[in-house]
Amino acid sequence: MACRTEAKANEAIEQLHKDVAEKYPHSKVAAQIAKGHRLPLDFLKLDLNDLKKTQESAQEYLSRGLPLHILINNSGIAGEPWRLSADGIESHFAVNHLGHFVFTLALLDRLKESQPSRVVIVSSLIYTVLPSDTFDLATINDEAVGIPMSRYGRSKLANILFSNALARRLVGSQVRVNSIHPGMVDTGMARRVLGGHIDEETAAIFARFPTASFVTPEHGALTQLYIATSPDVVEKDIRGRFFVPTAEEQELNSNALDVNLQEELWAYSEEVVKVKTQK
Repeated sequence: MACRTEAKANEAIEQLHKDVAEKYPHSKVAAQIAKGHRLPLDFLKLDLNDLKKTQESAQEYLSRGLPLHILINNSGIAGEPWRLSADGIESHFAVNHLGHFVFTLALLDRLKESQPSRVVIVSSLIYTVLPSDTFDLATINDEAVGIPMSRYGRSKLANILFSNALARRLVGSQVRVNSIHPGMVDTGMARRVLGGHIDEETAAIFARFPTASFVTPEHGALTQLYIATSPDVVEKDIRGRFFVPTAEEQELNSNALDVNLQEELWAYSEEVVKVKTQK
């Protein structure tokens, strides 16, 4: 379990043991827990705000000699005030896209060695809200461009562009890459975004999803779990697709399907990572 904060990760691991024992008391796993056995879960420190530390986290995982069959890129930030990452990059783009770009590619050989394997990249339908449907890499670090939620939307479009570009590179292998929208999930991050003052532009963004309602984290996890574990993914050779709750495929907009934009982002990301991690 790759997390930034060890205490929170350990708390989640303990809660998982408790939930399995209480909700599935007749399962073999619950029986093992009752005997004092632990689930094979360990904490891996991962700080996506820092690209070098992200690389180090991937190397730490590789050093453990474990296979890697499923990688779910689920971390992120949303609606944060303007700030730069440890590498001097706008925070939403840095954490939500570049951090996952670095982590995934550093683990790619292990994913190939472990195939069949899967990568699930958690995006959001907010990717559709970019002003004028533009995605300008030249303005990533321009504080005057956009608002927190549009910057979040830009990072979520980057997730899908990366997912599709990586899926295309892995055609012919048994490594399948897909992206998903988990729904409007009732988490601390969501409550923080909506709990304060919402400016007119942010209100306009949420107005584009009038039928959306918050779901529990348990429900919000279902679509990514489907893509991570369902036999359908192999049987139907699902790759480079986008899914929304619950486990329904949805057509992407023209920006997300733009192969030239996907390759432009890939080249840009590689160059940024090279510069920032070799300084």
